[in-house]
Amino acid sequence: MPRLSEVIAALENLWPAGRAESWDAVGTVTGDPDQEVSRVLFAVDPVREIADEAVKLGADLLVTHHPLYLRGTTTVAAATPKGRVVHTLIKHDIALHVAHTNADTADPGVSDALAGALGLRVVRPLVPDAGDPEGRRGLGRICALDHPLTLREFAARAAERLPATAQGVRVAGDPAAVLRTVAVSGGSGDGLFDQVRAAGVDAFLTADLRHHPASEAREQAPLALLDAAHWATEWPWCEQAAAQLDEISDREGWDLRVHVSQTVTDPWTAHAASTTPEDASVYASDPTAGAPN
Repeated sequence: MPRLSEVIAALENLWPAGRAESWDAVGTVTGDPDQEVSRVLFAVDPVREIADEAVKLGADLLVTHHPLYLRGTTTVAAATPKGRVVHTLIKHDIALHVAHTNADTADPGVSDALAGALGLRVVRPLVPDAGDPEGRRGLGRICALDHPLTLREFAARAAERLPATAQGVRVAGDPAAVLRTVAVSGGSGDGLFDQVRAAGVDAFLTADLRHHPASEAREQAPLALLDAAHWATEWPWCEQAAAQLDEISDREGWDLRVHVSQTVTDPWTAHAASTTPEDASVYASDPTAGAPN
């Protein structure tokens, strides 16, 4: 049975903290380096629900994509939501490790997992990492479809293959437009429109698209947009990351039991649709499914 320090060293090799953005908060948050690890849980958000799931599972290590404290704090009192997470984890000897922007740009990274979930072939990073001579690391991915699909068909595929959320997948563009190339970026992606336009792709799938950047992007180029829930675009990374740790465990003879949380922690819980075009139903995912597909 490995010690936490050994498992963390393996995770750091996958997603080095030094490759995280300067504003990010990655790495180990709780945990004794000498404690033994036998069960690991991967999740997107380090929220109370996930901490409770880790306790119920008997996990020794929780690995999340989102940081617990992205901005500084002066208290970890259990009276606060994040403080309660800290207390829950420490009380039950559960370590917490975060891989955020260092996982976004990794090879493979968050957007590789997103592309895989959508059945896309990755061609290259959308924003290459200048420090990678092989040109494989970077933010976002430029992808190709194995065969052309209309925007309507690709939106339906995204709604079917990404985890179900109340939001589903919002679409901007001609439903009959034919797509051959797609850029994807897990998480918030409307700061990447310049790179997406330069890539000359037919569509861009990401999350958290705001009105003005999306409107301006549509005005400047015939670019189709697909806006999925932030959590849904990053959850596939949990499965990819768990598989990576499984492979390391097998190679090292650790016999770790690695799990991926199926708990939906997207903050939006319902969707009240207004009057929509007749064909809008093809874009809708099932908000009642309540769990990853």
